[in-house]
Amino acid sequence: MAHLLPKLSYTYDALEPYIDAKTMEIHHSKHHQTYTDKFNAALEKHPELFEKAPQDLLKDTSKIPEDIRQAVINHGGGYVNHNLFWEFLRPGQENNTPQGALLEAINKSFTSFENFKTIFTNEASLKFGSGWTWLCKKASEEKLVIISTSNQDSPLSQGLTPIMTIDIWEHAYYLKHQNRRPEYIENWWKVANWAKAEELLKQA
Repeated sequence: MAHLLPKLSYTYDALEPYIDAKTMEIHHSKHHQTYTDKFNAALEKHPELFEKAPQDLLKDTSKIPEDIRQAVINHGGGYVNHNLFWEFLRPGQENNTPQGALLEAINKSFTSFENFKTIFTNEASLKFGSGWTWLCKKASEEKLVIISTSNQDSPLSQGLTPIMTIDIWEHAYYLKHQNRRPEYIENWWKVANWAKAEELLKQA
């Protein structure tokens, strides 16, 4: 069965003024839709792969048939990465910081939330080209790690479980912020969905 563009749990304008409605609309209905369509088109060459969860395909890309492997990495990655990205956003909150087990894990891994925020911001700001910055958990370790991936590469392919991510492709921010990526990142912190991140940490 073909994969579908997920519906958002909020309206396109719900993240204003931090992420503008027009960017959200284009990002979701155009960019994410295109990744969805091209992912499905690749899988149509090997329809038995529709039975596998997209995340499972990305966990071991060596098992993907060679003729569609890069298309699945690119478009399947774009499909899965954006599915996560939308869930990591919510309308802006006063004093938007993690709580509970997530805050404990961040403090343990990065000494403090403020230090984590500085490291994550720097990583996302300095990432060259298009890609993503992630907070992840290694299966065999208690500590959390911050990594960046290029294009639509997924941390799942590195044996990591995503806990939170920010999209740093220009299409995620250019209409509002032009080339000012650090400004976009600062606004993103205002709408980061820490409850979702804590849920994924517990599942990990």
